[in-house]
Amino acid sequence: MSSQPAAANGNIKQDRVGDISIVSVAGTVDMITAPKLEAAIADAAASAPPAVVVDFTAVEFLASAGMGVLVAAHGDLAPAVKLVVVADGPATSRPLKLVGIADVLDLFATLDEALAALQR
Repeated sequence: MSSQPAAANGNIKQDRVGDISIVSVAGTVDMITAPKLEAAIADAAASAPPAVVVDFTAVEFLASAGMGVLVAAHGDLAPAVKLVVVADGPATSRPLKLVGIADVLDLFATLDEALAALQR
């Protein structure tokens, strides 16, 4: 049994809204948890949905390893599957904007905004 709290382990769950895959992440995304995120994105894209949404709403810390996973996944999936990110706040959207990932991927403040944009 791990001595770390569950949130520190980068808790990841998958869901679908219509034909859009959603990967929701909570806690910390760092070099320890980034491989789990990478695997979850690949699994979510395996059914060839039109889009995969990575929801970082509950992420408390986003390290460069997590951002690297997003860039790599975008390169692997595009143009067949659109990858978008939900992030709002200093722990997630700010670093994504600072390093320029928000210039490559669509960034939304809420999951509802992301889904509305994808269903147009």
